This record gives sequence, structure tokens and C-alpha cells, in this order.
Amino acid sequence: MKVTIHQPQFLPWLGYLDKINRADLFVALDSVQFKKNEWQNRNRIRTAQGWQWVTVPVLHDFGQLIKDVRINQTTDWRAKHLKALEMHYAHAAHREPALAGLRAIYKQSWDRLADLNITVIRWLFGEFGIKTPMRLSSEMPLPDEPTERLIAICRAVGATSYLAGAGAGDYMDFKKFETAGIAVDVQEFQHPVYRQCYEPFVPGLSAIDLLLTCGGQSFHSLGRTEP
Repeated sequence: MKVTIHQPQFLPWLGYLDKINRADLFVALDSVQFKKNEWQNRNRIRTAQGWQWVTVPVLHDFGQLIKDVRINQTTDWRAKHLKALEMHYAHAAHREPALAGLRAIYKQSWDRLADLNITVIRWLFGEFGIKTPMRLSSEMPLPDEPTERLIAICRAVGATSYLAGAGAGDYMDFKKFETAGIAVDVQEFQHPVYRQCYEPFVPGLSAIDLLLTCGGQSFHSLGRTEP
């Protein structure tokens, strides 16, 4: 059984979803330190000028775990996000069905960032036909050391192999995995090129860009490199 593990991101990009789709189980790593100004509370959408951030404002203390980070309710981030998406994707072929799902999520009351992110990820699973089940790392007692934590998760879920991202060498000790008897595959993701609302093509945006422009069925029809 192959598992992949990653922090729950907000409106994640295609490489994130591709990795999950290739695994038998996804564990959302919500029990590690929150990193501001990365991908946990923001992502990018396409605009006529290039791209822009859509950001969920948060209240957090240094060292706080992702699962404990609260959303800042003093700004109307939902309205800002929807206005930006409606404006920049005004002519996207799949705009209305895609935004209907996001509007429904935004109508709910959200206190913690992780809860919002996990709900958005599950919604994207449904839109793109990703069947991989999800578990949370906060449900498991885990060590603090990064590689040992990943190995402990693999053992807790009965995984025999771990699917890592392309940057795994920066934070993983592969020798420890070998000693633990857990095989490691590294994702080799080649970003697909598809028709966006504007030219030239900009890679690495939130997967909602593909959903709005090409529809959910496009995820499995685009070429992606095997690990």
C-alpha cells in the first residue's frame, strides 16, 4: 500500500493533487508547524496581468500547529475571493458549475484553517474524480523528527511504500526509510499545458484554474508523468 503525506494546502496546485491521485492513501499533515506566506493559507489564480494571490487571513502564534490556526474573521476574505474569481474567469467555460461548489463551501462558518483546507481538498477530489481516501496526522501519536514522523505514519496506516514530492531530498533521510523497510518513490510531475483564459500559459496555479477553464473531467485526460 502506497501512502503520500503533505500539509493541507489551500486550493492546491495540480502537482499536489496528482501525487495524491497516485497513492492508495493520503495523510493530511495537520499536526506540524504552520508556515506563514507559503501555501497553507493562499494560492494563485490567473489574471490578464499574469496571476494574483487569493489568501485566507489567519491569526496565529509562532510555532503553532496547522490544526490550531484560526481564520481572521475581521476581513471579508470570502467576498474578495469570489469577486476575483468571478472577474478573472468571467469567460471560463466551466465557471458557473465550479464556482457553485466553492460558494457552497464559503457559505459555511469556518473557524480553523485546517478544517477549511481539508473541505476544499475533498471538494476538489470530487470535482476531479480522485478516489484516494484521506486521514489526518493529528489522529496519530507521532515523533517530532521529520523523517521519523513520516515513517511512523507509514507504519500506523500499514503502508509498504511512500510517495514523496520532488523536493524530498531536502527534508528526508532516505536511509532511515530503507532501514525501516519502506520503499520510497519520488513523484516526477510534468505540468500539463491547457487552454487558460489568457495567454501565455502560466504553470503552477491553483488547480481551480483547470477546473474553471476545462472542467473536472480534464484532470484524468491530461498527460502526467508516472513516479
